[in-house]
Amino acid sequence: MINFLAVTWDMNPVFFRMGSFEVMWYGLCWMTAIGLGVIYFGDFTKREKLSPKLDNIFWWGALATIIGARLGHCLFYAPEYYLAHPIEMLYIREGGMASHGAAVGLLLGLWGFSRQHKLPYIWALDRVMIPVTVGGAVVRIGNLINSEIYGHATDLPWGFIFTRVGETEPMHPTQIYEALCYLVTFAVLVFLYYRRDAGVRRPGMLFGVGLVGVFLTRFLIEYIKNVQEAKEIEMIATIGMNIGQLLSIPFILAGILMIVWPYTGFKLTPDANRWSGLRKQKAA
Repeated sequence: MINFLAVTWDMNPVFFRMGSFEVMWYGLCWMTAIGLGVIYFGDFTKREKLSPKLDNIFWWGALATIIGARLGHCLFYAPEYYLAHPIEMLYIREGGMASHGAAVGLLLGLWGFSRQHKLPYIWALDRVMIPVTVGGAVVRIGNLINSEIYGHATDLPWGFIFTRVGETEPMHPTQIYEALCYLVTFAVLVFLYYRRDAGVRRPGMLFGVGLVGVFLTRFLIEYIKNVQEAKEIEMIATIGMNIGQLLSIPFILAGILMIVWPYTGFKLTPDANRWSGLRKQKAA
């Protein structure tokens, strides 16, 4: 049966080209995601009357995320190849970024950021989930532009025919599915932070909700997504999950733990007014 409503998708992944120099849409999406993080952290510090001298969140968070995403792809999905050709780990322009690696990199970067500014680690983890979710949606749009990580064939009316990579039948646009789910998680986090003040009243909850929203989405959508590496076919046949799903489970469990933790009676952080190195000094 011919699906006349399917979208024929053939968008050029190059945003700008001058000679051999190219600017890719995917790179712009990553820069937009990082920029959103900087903007939101500026708003958080202003809203909570904290020191504005937190601009190095860019270096701690953004660079750690990019490095983690690249290393995650190389070591999670093709370790044999990249360990034999380590210099190619630097070839980011050739593609290959893993969200699980980005998460690990971000966690490490924010730990360094928190140590430098002497603030509770959970403070940064809670608030970073807001830009992470909306940024993740933007990056998935970059994947859509690149015609990559799409799903299985479908006869649903919103299927995409990714002609640039040789497809001739409609596929699930899983990039859009993920982006929409991330935006729903983003809306929930914004509500909890700005309307319920969860960042102060329930430390750890924003982080937990963000982890569950992002990685449960990833886990479920993987069932209709094409595998990224051939070895995943055997893995699915053996344990019923691919690499992305297996890596998502610890994050989902950690998210659930963070959500229920406030109800156990144990505090994750001292009172906000005692945080050192952050509160503005009042004029004498």
